[in-house]
Amino acid sequence: MKIAKLNDMVKGWFIGNFEPSVCKTNDVEVAVKKYKKGDCEEKHYHKIATEYTVILSGRVKMNNVEYCAGDIIVMEPEEATDFECLEDDTINVVVKLPGANNDKYIK
Repeated sequence: MKIAKLNDMVKGWFIGNFEPSVCKTNDVEVAVKKYKKGDCEEKHYHKIATEYTVILSGRVKMNNVEYCAGDIIVMEPEEATDFECLEDDTINVVVKLPGANNDKYIK
């Protein structure tokens, strides 16, 4: 059995081809991301990976559309999105398939 702490991971990413990681692989990347109201990410896209975001709690805005707990957003390669957290203690699970190092492009 292996034990790790999410707080020891970089920005919540715990599976993928990076350090630290509980499973070093190029097949997939997985993160549990915690946000505070006002946290943002620049508009970006991926050329290789499809990105799946599940909102577990809170509310976010992506491409001027609000999403809340239970919503699943799928961003295909070349589709760009920005991100703004609208509530404290928002938690998302993000899966990138396949895992692809250096596949984030600022729009």
